[in-house]
Amino acid sequence: MENPTENPWKVTSEKNVYDNPWINVTEYQVINPSGNPGIYGKVHFKNAAIGVVPLDEDMNTYLVGQYRFVLNQYCWEIPEGGGPEGSNPLDSAKRELLEETGLKATEWTEILQMHLSNSVCDEFSVIYLARGLQQHEAEPEDTEQLLVRKVPFEDVYQMVCSGEITDAVTVAAILKVKLMLVENRL
Repeated sequence: MENPTENPWKVTSEKNVYDNPWINVTEYQVINPSGNPGIYGKVHFKNAAIGVVPLDEDMNTYLVGQYRFVLNQYCWEIPEGGGPEGSNPLDSAKRELLEETGLKATEWTEILQMHLSNSVCDEFSVIYLARGLQQHEAEPEDTEQLLVRKVPFEDVYQMVCSGEITDAVTVAAILKVKLMLVENRL
């Protein structure tokens, strides 16, 4: 192994197997790191996953509840959505917060960037903390049937710790904000 950080995968061919406005799936014929032939599938996301932790002056945050089709279950999570490739993630975060909760914020801090499932997809997430909140009218998309709950931040942290909240963006965001609180960085 000359350089362990270099790509050990060799692509011999690739085929687009599925495409829609949100994702693209490509199947690759490869020579794997052991030198054997194989296949690898990649899901490319056409939007960045955008998350927002709205935090008011009384240390409340806002959760959005909705039925998640893929999981076939109801979930509570921070306001989140997609930001088209090439767009400003902060603009997408502001849009998502208003759409889902009706909130606008005067202070925005990027708190986290992360890949969500790097073994099969390239989905990338940018998460913000929003402060200086003002209530306006929510503008949900026609695909969204949402409930919004104002919840003390510590209660949401406990929901993450107990496994009641399992959404990866929400879990990472709440744990990051909790760490920032513990370290007096808010």
